[in-house]
Amino acid sequence: MAKNNPFITSGYVSAEYFCDRIAETNALTRYITNGNNVALISPRRLGKTGLIEHCFHQKQVKEKYYTFLIDIYATKNLQEFVFEFGKGILNGLKPRGRKTWEQFLNCLSSLRTGISFDFSGNPSWNLELGDIKTPVITLDEIFHYLEQADKPCLISIDEFQVIAKYPENDVEATLRTYIQHCSNAKFIYAGSQRHMMGEIFTSPSRPFYQSTAVMALSPIAIGVYTEFVKKHFAENGKRITEEAVHNIYQRFEGITWYIQFLLNSLYAMTTEGEECTADKVDVAIDDVLSQLSFTYSSLLFQLPPKQKEVLIAICKEGKAQEVTSSKFLQTYKLTASSVQGAIKGLLDKDFVTNELGIYSVYDKFFEIWLKKQMG
Repeated sequence: MAKNNPFITSGYVSAEYFCDRIAETNALTRYITNGNNVALISPRRLGKTGLIEHCFHQKQVKEKYYTFLIDIYATKNLQEFVFEFGKGILNGLKPRGRKTWEQFLNCLSSLRTGISFDFSGNPSWNLELGDIKTPVITLDEIFHYLEQADKPCLISIDEFQVIAKYPENDVEATLRTYIQHCSNAKFIYAGSQRHMMGEIFTSPSRPFYQSTAVMALSPIAIGVYTEFVKKHFAENGKRITEEAVHNIYQRFEGITWYIQFLLNSLYAMTTEGEECTADKVDVAIDDVLSQLSFTYSSLLFQLPPKQKEVLIAICKEGKAQEVTSSKFLQTYKLTASSVQGAIKGLLDKDFVTNELGIYSVYDKFFEIWLKKQMG
C-alpha cells in the first residue's frame, strides 16, 4: 500500500506530521484553557495556523470546547468580517450535529432566509455579502450565540491586523466591547504584520491595549527540524543527508511552508532505499519554478513600471533598508517620490513585506525566479 507523503503542505493532518512546537503548544493551550485571549504574532508561512489547529486537537481542548478558525485576510470592511465570522462559526459547528448548529441558526434571525440546506439536511452558508444588511446587528447575534453556547468557545481570527484598515472608525472598539462582555468565548488573534499587530495590542490609545497575552513565533530550530525530516524519511525506507536539510533550511530562513513544500517534492523524488543528497535541492527548486513560471510572468507583466523597478531593486538587495536613501536611489536610478508610491502598491499587493523597516520579496520562490530572470 502506498504511504502518504509525510511532509504536509496545507492544512493540519495529525500530531504525527507536526514538527516540534512543544513549548509553544503548551503555552498557547495553557493560555486559552485558563481564560486568556492571545495575540499570536509571526511572519506569514511560519506555521501560526498549524500551531493553532494543533492546540485545538489537544485532548483537553477537543473534548471541552467548540473551536473555530476564521480567516479575515481578504476582508475589506466590517460587513465582510461579519460574513467570514458567521461562516466560520457555522462550518465549525456542522460536524457537531444538528442540535448544535440549530442553536446557532436560531440566533441568526437577521440572516435566516439566506441559509439553505443540502440534500442531507445540513446547512450551507450560501449567502451573498448583500444579505448582511446591518453588520452590527448580525455581529450582535453571533456574540449572543457564543455567550449562550452549551460549551465554551475558542475562536482563532487569522490575519487580525487587517481590521485596522477597515473604513469604519469604531471596529476595534466594537469588537473589544463584545469580546470583553462574552465570558463564554476566548480569542486567538493571529497576525503576520508585526508593526500593525504591535500597534493594536500595545498602544495605550487603542481599544485592545493590555487585553491579551502576546506570543511571538520564531522558526523551528534547525537541529529539531533535521531530526524530524530524517525520521520521516527513515520510517519509509528512505534517507536524506543532514547537508540537504540544512541547505533548504538556510535558503528559506527556517520558514516552515517553503521547507515543507520542498521536502514534499524531495520525498516524492527519492525512491525507497535511496538517499536524498544536497544536489537534489536545486533540482526540486527548478521543478517548483517551472510549475510557477507562467503565474510569475503574468504577475510581473501586470505590475506598473515603477513598481516593477522597485521590486527588482529590492530583489537585488535581498533585504533592503532605507529605500529612500540617496545610496539606494542612486544605485537603482530611482526617485524618492516614485519609491514611496511604488512601495505602498507592492505592500498592498503582498509582493513585498516590511519587517521593522527591512523590505524583502514576500514569496521566496518568486524571489528566486526573479533573480534567475535577471541573470
